[in-house]
Amino acid sequence: MTRPGTALLAGSGLHKSFGQTRALDGAALAVAAGEVLAIMGASGSGKSTLLHCLAGIVRPDAGSIHYGGQDLVAMDDKGRSALRRTEFGFVFQFGQLVPELTCLENVALPLRLTGAKRGPAEAKAKEWLARLEVDNLAKRRPGDVSGGQAQRVAVARALVTGPKVVFADEPTGALDSLNGEKVMQMLTQAARETHAAVVLVTHEPRVAAYSDREIVVRDGRTVDRELVA
Repeated sequence: MTRPGTALLAGSGLHKSFGQTRALDGAALAVAAGEVLAIMGASGSGKSTLLHCLAGIVRPDAGSIHYGGQDLVAMDDKGRSALRRTEFGFVFQFGQLVPELTCLENVALPLRLTGAKRGPAEAKAKEWLARLEVDNLAKRRPGDVSGGQAQRVAVARALVTGPKVVFADEPTGALDSLNGEKVMQMLTQAARETHAAVVLVTHEPRVAAYSDREIVVRDGRTVDRELVA
């Protein structure tokens, strides 16, 4: 089990409610650099809310989140946004690529948002498209490629900035089993090669099997499977 003291990212005592609905009820999680961690649980268990809190997208009502010595809960919106641009990468269930941009422009976009010039940004984007075996799609738009191809483009976009943590929320949920396996293979391999941590939300055991460790969320609380195995 990864201890908070040795963790790259750690959340403790996390509570979050939306109106009268309690999403998190004392959840805790710690992930080390280079570790692939799966967060599992039924629909409505709080697993996506936990990921969004850890990524600085949602602020918890109570609890602490520390990343690389920084307190995300105390950090202002500007600071958390900067982390999401430079230190964190994201892969969502439906990719969320910008439909008006080509696949190459989508992958280069995070670099452009940090101030990189177009030429160097697109050169690096091409490298990542090739690494994910979709460089032939560079000039095509997301609507003109398959779901599996689009998700590999989304993985390239998530990794192009060299993030320390990649957050993947049901990254294979919209794919068939064959494409889902391919995306997970490429995501975990690329993350391990760059020593990035991966926090993966899924309800599918076959997807969780790519992780080093599993956390189960039930009613907003977390259980480390290593402790109950």
